[in-house]
Amino acid sequence: MSDAMNEAAERGLGATIGAASAADPGAMGGAGREAGPVASIGGPAAASPVRPDRLARVPWGPVAVFVALAFGLAWLVALPLWLMDLESSAAQLVFPITASAMMFTPAIAAVVTMFATRTPRGERLRFLGMWPLRPAKRVVGMMLLALFAPLAVFALATAVAVLFGWVRLDLVHFSGFVEANTAALPEGVDPGIMPQPGLLIAINLALFPILAVIPNSIVGFGEELGWRGWLLPALRPLGLWPSLLLSGAIWGLWHAPLTLLGHNYGLFDWRGVALMTLNCTISGVVFGWLRLRSGSVWPAAIGHGAFNGTGGMIVWFMAAGQLETFDTALASVAGVAGWIVFAGIIAVLALTGQLKREPELAPRR
Repeated sequence: MSDAMNEAAERGLGATIGAASAADPGAMGGAGREAGPVASIGGPAAASPVRPDRLARVPWGPVAVFVALAFGLAWLVALPLWLMDLESSAAQLVFPITASAMMFTPAIAAVVTMFATRTPRGERLRFLGMWPLRPAKRVVGMMLLALFAPLAVFALATAVAVLFGWVRLDLVHFSGFVEANTAALPEGVDPGIMPQPGLLIAINLALFPILAVIPNSIVGFGEELGWRGWLLPALRPLGLWPSLLLSGAIWGLWHAPLTLLGHNYGLFDWRGVALMTLNCTISGVVFGWLRLRSGSVWPAAIGHGAFNGTGGMIVWFMAAGQLETFDTALASVAGVAGWIVFAGIIAVLALTGQLKREPELAPRR
């Protein structure tokens, strides 16, 4: 996973990125890099005179506005679920619609904040990492990496879960998958009508790149435009690690309206929120790297969509009898198994200097 990530990121991109890094000696957030004109106290921070996609200081007022809007809109969107019986068929229908709608609230918050507070004042598409899609080799290469790397993360996380005894697999008969499909059939329907589980899994894997982009990355973009498009660059004057960790923690807390309803971990109190916050803080470093290393928000959006697409894959391969006892907090890509893999990826990125490279998108022609 880590070697593939590094090779894919570097292939065909080295000269362009190397030149950008050499021209940007303060890309890690040193004092010389962050220096520049500053707006009046309480106003939006001015863009750095060296890079239009950087601010001279953290605009704490706009950041507070963005966070309040993102959180407030998320709770507003999720409110109908809080007023419903979660066991009802209506709630089962509304839940995925609500979750998808909620994913667009960070984008709305970012756009409103950007125009209401004039942060940044110009080069807004470049600041958000939306445009231009140049240098094309780097941006497209990172998008392809983000599309397929989550499959490797899932495979490694599953291996970790098996190693620690958190899940048992059945890679011959796929008995857990058969059990789940049988339970989902309407009463009285013969399970024999179902295609062979291996064929279903093969079809799902073949469709993965398509479904990861449409619809997953579309709704993923709703989140990423806010978290990695606007918030991460706004916090970047704090330094690399503080901006990555703080933006990830805020992202995790934002999930609370659904996490407190048992989503992700099956917990209905602060423990679920704490687990989700830790999950997003760790994985947010990798999504943040995709954003900063490419200069574009699109790799993070595609990676977000692809990663979400791996969430239920463990059911395809687990042995029967574990559906009711499977512990998401331990054995899933959003649990300890996944965190171990992400920690390994982050270590490789740090040791190979990948986290130090923060080129910008190509200038206007």
